[in-house]
Amino acid sequence: MSSSDGSGYPLKKMRIVFMGTPDFAVASLQRLIDDGQQVVAVVTAPDKPAGRGRELHASPVKDYAIASGIPLMQPANLKDERFIEKLRSFSPDLQVVVAFRMLPESVWNAARIGTINLHASLLPQYRGAAPINWAIINGENTTGVTTFFINREIDTGEILFREETGILPDDTAGTLHDRLKEIGAGLLVKTVNAIASGTYTLQPQSSLSDADAGPLKTAPKINKEDCRINWTASVDRIYNFIRGLSPYPAAWSELTGENRVIPAKVFRAEAVRQLHSLPCGTLVSDGKTILKVAAGDGFIDLKELQLAGKNRLVVGEFLRGFPEIARYRFSEK
Repeated sequence: MSSSDGSGYPLKKMRIVFMGTPDFAVASLQRLIDDGQQVVAVVTAPDKPAGRGRELHASPVKDYAIASGIPLMQPANLKDERFIEKLRSFSPDLQVVVAFRMLPESVWNAARIGTINLHASLLPQYRGAAPINWAIINGENTTGVTTFFINREIDTGEILFREETGILPDDTAGTLHDRLKEIGAGLLVKTVNAIASGTYTLQPQSSLSDADAGPLKTAPKINKEDCRINWTASVDRIYNFIRGLSPYPAAWSELTGENRVIPAKVFRAEAVRQLHSLPCGTLVSDGKTILKVAAGDGFIDLKELQLAGKNRLVVGEFLRGFPEIARYRFSEK
């Protein structure tokens, strides 16, 4: 497969429009700039209110684009004709998408060669909004990143390149995010250079057999109720669940006792495989440094947690500030 400017020669210097919003996308944008790519414009989300004061905050991609002097667009509506007209005015050869919104065809079809996406999984596995979280929650040992051409169906386009990495036993969504961010940035530069020189081969996702990909697993958006801990599950399942949601959006449960119900987030824990006869959700503590929760086939040893409206604390600090913990238990689910 090759791309050319109409003269039959591969494009060596493409005009690129970059689309992304969070920190994960900044690494890719920065690597493209450092590689000498011609990023002619950046598209990112509108500023959003955040914090107690609800002040408007810019996205990390916006901050980087402004600091780098790259023209910026922040459309509220991707189907707005004024935005599409301005996008086309940059005459992009290629559009690059990293952690952005789903694009209408009028946008992803605006570049001469097309639009590529960097996805944080080994497609076709874990299509969807939260591939990093779900890979850990499901106890996977490997994951990776994929570049592909966008088409009408989300995350189903023809694959350009993939790169695999292991998931460590103590990885959280945060640590894996940071590792995939850097691996993905490198793969994206490789992909863009291959497109510019015409040295790439497309692979339809449908061509990957079950032997290659296994039963397909999805990565849908995670809402608050999805993050509630089920203490009747196995300790391995709960452990993976906690680290797959840490630090964001965070696994949570409800402490009940003394006619009170207190939501609590759990950020770090360890699995203790030990038979017991306690009801699931029962707390076991020395009141000083140990706080364990009875689960289906053992205990979850809590290491870092946060009560609603309070600071995030390691377990020793938490117990000092909440000495009445012995009169509470976690709701089973």
